[in-house]
Amino acid sequence: MATAKDIIETDIPAVLKEKPELAKDINAIIHFDISGEGGGKWTLDATKAEGWVSEGIQGASKMTVTVSNDDFVKIREKKLNAQMAAMQGKLKFKPMDMGLAMKLAKLLG
Repeated sequence: MATAKDIIETDIPAVLKEKPELAKDINAIIHFDISGEGGGKWTLDATKAEGWVSEGIQGASKMTVTVSNDDFVKIREKKLNAQMAAMQGKLKFKPMDMGLAMKLAKLLG
C-alpha cells in the first residue's frame, strides 16, 4: 500500500516534471503534516523550477495541510473525496486559502 511518503516524495515530483505549469500555478510553499504510520512532515516549494519536495518543514509556508496518512492515501487513490474530508475535519488547511487548496487538488488529483 502506498504511503504519504511515496505520494509526496515520488508521485508529486513526477507530476510536476510532466506538468511544470502546475508548479507555476501553485507558486507557493506548502507544508504537509501527515500523522500516523507512514506519515511525517514535508515541504512542497512550488516557487522553484525543480527540487520541489524536501523532508521536514522548510521556510515560511503559505499554507499547511494536516491529514492522516490513511486519509491522504485514500484521497490520492480517489477513495475519499477531498472536499468531503475537509468538511468532516479529516483534511485541514491553515490558513484556509480556497484558491490555493483548489490548485493543490489539481496536483494531487
